[in-house]
Amino acid sequence: MSHVTLAQTDVSRACKVMGLSRDTFYRYQSALADGGVEALLEPTRRKPNRKNRVDEATEAAVCEMALEQPACGQVRVSNELRKRGVFVSASGVRCVWQRHDLESFKKRLAALEKHVAQTGAVLTEAQVAALERKQDDDLAHGEIDTAHPGYLGSQDTFYVGTIKGVGRIYQQTFVDTYSKFAAAKLYTTKTPITAADLLNDRVLPAFAEQGMAILRMLTDRGTEFCGRAEHHDYELYLAINDIEHTKTKARHPQTNGICERFHKTVLQEFYQIAFRRKLYASIAELQIDLDAWINYYNTERTHQGKMCCGRTPMATMLAGKEIYDQKITALN
Repeated sequence: MSHVTLAQTDVSRACKVMGLSRDTFYRYQSALADGGVEALLEPTRRKPNRKNRVDEATEAAVCEMALEQPACGQVRVSNELRKRGVFVSASGVRCVWQRHDLESFKKRLAALEKHVAQTGAVLTEAQVAALERKQDDDLAHGEIDTAHPGYLGSQDTFYVGTIKGVGRIYQQTFVDTYSKFAAAKLYTTKTPITAADLLNDRVLPAFAEQGMAILRMLTDRGTEFCGRAEHHDYELYLAINDIEHTKTKARHPQTNGICERFHKTVLQEFYQIAFRRKLYASIAELQIDLDAWINYYNTERTHQGKMCCGRTPMATMLAGKEIYDQKITALN
């Protein structure tokens, strides 16, 4: 029996088969009787009333202001335009932005970058400040801009655990944000001198072997990394070696997410396995095994990072040396 025949004989059963309520069935039946099959089609969205839109000159002024002052919100833009003799409400500014895909700060910055790339226009102080603000926000939320090996190194302290007769063990960790090249050294304390010792003993010599240097370091705001330069060993070491120091935003551990992710890797792939296989009596004994794993991580283990693309960190570092040389030559 067809659905039409069933609907003519038993409405309740037909609705149950079709998964409709009886109220919906009778509404459809009434619409079919009044307007035919066309009445059952879903009505299209009402066309916008273009008479309510602002004129072209005002719309162009709003778009121009979006590029001139990308950090300003819709209320501020409305007030600034009023000073220039252009009257448009804050909601009107918002509507114009939505039509031109400019409704968010990031979208306006993207439009500004595209405009500068196409026209070669010189940025104003307000535009430069807006772009720097975006860079700071990206850094605070884990979006790190890195151009070549040594451009930005990430350092953090990792609590390994406690060994009987030794005490607490801390790992000072360094990861190059471009190549993901890593270095790690174990200590019984976390102090500025141990943070500086990692760079002095493992990191800078490794980069020097490849004819490269570290330009900037990213750390959290721990006491082992932050302090007055004239009295703080780590800050003093960075200043002596002409290395800039960038600190993460407070309560934003994801900013240093590259180190945090490495800590998860070393915990799962080394420490959890090593401590099951062997009882360590000294920190030197554990350091020997850690060094062997770090060498495997840098030279044999493939990495799926943004720049690595399946290569090892060491291979990525060597491949990026040409970019490093070009950047340094351009700076000099």
